[in-house]
Amino acid sequence: GVLHEDLRLLLDTALPPKRKKVLLGVGDPKMGAAVQEELGVQCQTGGVVAELLRGIRLHFPALVRGLTAQSAAKAQLGLGHSYSRAKVKFNVHRVDNMIIQSISLLDQLDKDINTFSMRVREWYGYHFPELIKIVPENSTYCRVAKFIGNRRELSEESLEGLEEIVMDSAKAQAILEASRSSMGMDISPLDLINIESFSRRVISLSEYRRGLQEYLRSKMSQVAPSLSALIGEVVGARLISHAGSLTNLAKYPASTVQILGAEKALFRALKTRGNTPKYGLIFHSTFIGRAAAKNKGRISRYLANKCTIASRIDCFSEVPTSVFGDKLREQVEERLAFYETGEPPRKNLEVMKEAVVEANEVVAEVKRKQEKKEKKKKKREKRRLEALAAAAEEAKEEDSVMETEENDVGAKKKKKKKQQQPEESEAEPEPEENGLEEEEEQPLPKKKRKLVVEPEQEEEEKKKKRKKKKKAVAQD
Repeated sequence: GVLHEDLRLLLDTALPPKRKKVLLGVGDPKMGAAVQEELGVQCQTGGVVAELLRGIRLHFPALVRGLTAQSAAKAQLGLGHSYSRAKVKFNVHRVDNMIIQSISLLDQLDKDINTFSMRVREWYGYHFPELIKIVPENSTYCRVAKFIGNRRELSEESLEGLEEIVMDSAKAQAILEASRSSMGMDISPLDLINIESFSRRVISLSEYRRGLQEYLRSKMSQVAPSLSALIGEVVGARLISHAGSLTNLAKYPASTVQILGAEKALFRALKTRGNTPKYGLIFHSTFIGRAAAKNKGRISRYLANKCTIASRIDCFSEVPTSVFGDKLREQVEERLAFYETGEPPRKNLEVMKEAVVEANEVVAEVKRKQEKKEKKKKKREKRRLEALAAAAEEAKEEDSVMETEENDVGAKKKKKKKQQQPEESEAEPEPEENGLEEEEEQPLPKKKRKLVVEPEQEEEEKKKKRKKKKKAVAQD
């Protein structure tokens, strides 16, 4: 209900002094009420105002002098970009989108691996049905089926390989004995190839799931360390995914976090006027499983309170640490012990004071490390720039050396050309002071140059003249 300072300044400057008589049309009823309360300006809201605003938006380039449709489109694009940046500014630093996608993929992989493993069991069970009871675990069963292949080829030599897969010598011996007296049908080599390839795919999927779980753990330790320390990485990631983001989870009250994931049961209970659910996704935490039946509701409510505190600390702290999560976990442990033995837990104020002191130390250490990294980075950048400058100087020196060499080569060529010129050019008469005499004496050097430059042509012409004379004498 408080009017924004920018809007207040705009209205103060735009409205005339007698503003109480002005009727202001505002599209949002809450904004209109705030304007009327703060400034005393009578405001009107409703469908007419919305239509007027729509018309102003549509014909804005025509109403404002000097504003073109192109500049208005640019302004709209800039506004859209700034709005999008404001919407995703939490996600840029927290990267909780990666947690949401990875936990969803993890749940999907669990379902798919379970389905595919049951398919391998059924498919390979035709050939070796006794293996299902000996090896109940899905991934281990797929590894054993891929290793054995045809059960008739299993011998004492492959016992060590079986022990490595099963991690139990008794089980490996039982598999060997069951293969000798199995009641399964014979199988063709082509069917075995297909079963082995499918088992290999299931094994690769389970390995990928393991790597994805490690990735999720590392991401949770970066984004929400307190929440993951309190309730675990998987449950914390499910809470973030169900809420939509870490920011949304931090905005929820503790009562909503407590039943997050049990919305169906809650609405059913409200409709039938039955008992509302005590817990949702936080039921997967170990604390509720360890509590007695009569204390499950109490511990779930207490745990939801601590989860809300941890998510808010993770979301809005500059340097998130797991100190608060560890302290909150200790508090939940003490509350469990209080329900079981009656030992009074520590007060929340004392625990939070200790946590603040430890968190400050951790943050100071983290900042120190960051400063060291920045210094090292600056040094590396400085060295790189110095190396680039040295390389540029060397390149300049090489270019200058090449230019001097080219100049020397050009000078040598010019000298050679001068030496090739005939000596007659050196014996040219010097021009006299009188300009007329210079003009008369100018054609002489040209004739001499012609004689020097074209001696072969003149000899050929002389030969031709001699031949003509001989022909003429002969005719006479």
